Amino acid sequence: METRARYALIGLFMLAVILASFAFVYWLENKGGFTQRETYQVHFDGTVSGLLVGSAVLFNGIRVGEVTQLALNPDAPQQVVATIAVVRNTPIRSDTQVGIETQGLTGGAAVTLRGGSGATPPVLGEGGSPPTLIAQPGASQDWTQAARDAFQRVDHVLAQNAQVLNQAITNIETFTDALARNSDKVDGILAGLERMTGGGTGAGGVPVFDLAPATDLPPPPAETPSWQLIIPEPTTVMGFNTDRILLQPAEGESKQLQDARLSDNLPVLFQAKLIQSFENAGYAQAVTRTQEGLGGYRLLIDIRRFHLSTATESEAEIEFMAKIVDGDGKIIAAKLFQVTAPANGTDTQAYVSALDEAFGKVQTELLQWSAATLDAAPPLPAPPAAEALPDEPPADEPPSADNPDQPMP
Repeated sequence: METRARYALIGLFMLAVILASFAFVYWLENKGGFTQRETYQVHFDGTVSGLLVGSAVLFNGIRVGEVTQLALNPDAPQQVVATIAVVRNTPIRSDTQVGIETQGLTGGAAVTLRGGSGATPPVLGEGGSPPTLIAQPGASQDWTQAARDAFQRVDHVLAQNAQVLNQAITNIETFTDALARNSDKVDGILAGLERMTGGGTGAGGVPVFDLAPATDLPPPPAETPSWQLIIPEPTTVMGFNTDRILLQPAEGESKQLQDARLSDNLPVLFQAKLIQSFENAGYAQAVTRTQEGLGGYRLLIDIRRFHLSTATESEAEIEFMAKIVDGDGKIIAAKLFQVTAPANGTDTQAYVSALDEAFGKVQTELLQWSAATLDAAPPLPAPPAAEALPDEPPADEPPSADNPDQPMP
């Protein structure tokens, strides 16, 4: 019997030691520790996602305690009551701000305390209950909830302005379609601005090609013609008023050759080379670029086609209407010029060579037609000469009998 009693006492003693150890650990973790703790209750209006028993309590970012209990307020179901234990002498006052802070993207939540004014009195409990802190409205809302609310507000704004946004998108689509349809015109405008401002491509830019004047010229006239011919800059539509070489893959369709350009806009280049052809043919004294105060006939040109047709076989096509008018604007002759030249290949050089060949042919035809028409036309009357002012006698000339009123020197 003595042996059994001794074993029972030993067992009871070991059980007491174990229970005391658990009680000490519990006290050390939740209540006491090596410092004395004070208990507060915090009221949150709303959810406290991520907040658990044992979550940290931070005062201005410094850990001062932990959450010891979480419960719902039976009198206000939307309210959560959290009991916290913090280090004694933590400066918690009535104006201390309370909130919840998420520790990183996947971490738990922590109760945050932000100190108030030093002149504010501390928070005190009533009737033996712990002091109570009221969290700010929305303090329990985490960043995910805030993001959801923000997206809901954006969705509400989009729903209210759906018709306006749809109309704006339609207008943008219409504008981009218009730009696509008029891309050639836009490129022409930009090219003109580039030349006007002195810009251009460098040595590694797009190759620039020049058109040649006519080479198969008629014999020069035996005498200087009696007529004067003014060749102004030709007219054309915006699509041809560019320095780009144009391709026509189908009737009514046009696109630009990206790796080549002309040395100037087509009307300016057409005028310069045509005047050069007249001068090379012996009519240097009979043609001019502008009227320059002289009377004469005018050669009006309207360019209708100047491109490479690539629909079937690649060939250069040039078409324009030429009219010769007198000084009063009366048309004395008109003719439609059309010429084609095949391209011996589909590369840039073949296209430029075909345009040069067709342009040379049509210049020769235009020169011969213009010279024959003007040779048969009656000469225009010379512009009236300016009346000469009467010469004044020298200041030191004595008065004459014809001018007795002249003062004596």
